Amino acid sequence: MKILGIIPARYASTRFPGKPLVDLGGKTLVQRVYEQSSKSELISDLVVATDDIRIKDHVESFGGKAVITSELHPSGTDRCAEAYLQLKLNDDYDFILNIQGDEPFIRTELINDLIELLDFKTEIATAVKRIKDIETLEDPNVVKAVLTMRKQALYFSRQAIPFVRGVEKSDWLEHGEFFKHIGIYAFRNDVLEQIVKLPQNVLENTEKLEQLRWLGYGYKIMVKETDYDSVGIDTPEDLKGLSFGQQ
Repeated sequence: MKILGIIPARYASTRFPGKPLVDLGGKTLVQRVYEQSSKSELISDLVVATDDIRIKDHVESFGGKAVITSELHPSGTDRCAEAYLQLKLNDDYDFILNIQGDEPFIRTELINDLIELLDFKTEIATAVKRIKDIETLEDPNVVKAVLTMRKQALYFSRQAIPFVRGVEKSDWLEHGEFFKHIGIYAFRNDVLEQIVKLPQNVLENTEKLEQLRWLGYGYKIMVKETDYDSVGIDTPEDLKGLSFGQQ
């Protein structure tokens, strides 16, 4: 099984322009994500998909691979699809792994956990981590997932779900299972090409979650429960308190 890892890295971020090139303890954000991801021996090839030649040149300067993609993509998934279509002309890949470009602490174990879930029946796969505190459960910026008994995704929401009837919310964790969605995806090659052609639907537009488009059109999302979390950097304020040693 050949796995193509793609790290979307957009320069023109609304909340943090130039974010991939921000310095984090002597290395850029995109370099740290690339080096962490490259530690996985299960990834066959790894590439950064960017909209800016400065990022491409920088990635190549530290020995990484990068491709230029359109500035107009609405999501990282669309950017991954374009990069895959470029690269598949020279090689065949069974699955495409979308690795978030703003998570410098991403764990190799998380990547491997997801890849080990894959077989050729898998359409889409992602990961979740069990929620253990009420603050995380109530945070609308944390996406929650509800799973079937077969570990397929039923729904994703910014709300605290499932609802525990007849129990105070402060006690919900004692009466149900709650999962935080970890934003890493694996797509079977043909499925990735299909889903980026789908129009948005009501579910996606309501919650502002693209995975609800895929569920809404009937695609199956397998879910791996993992013990490993990841920290994303969305704004300059997210850098406060983080420690990056020289490596």
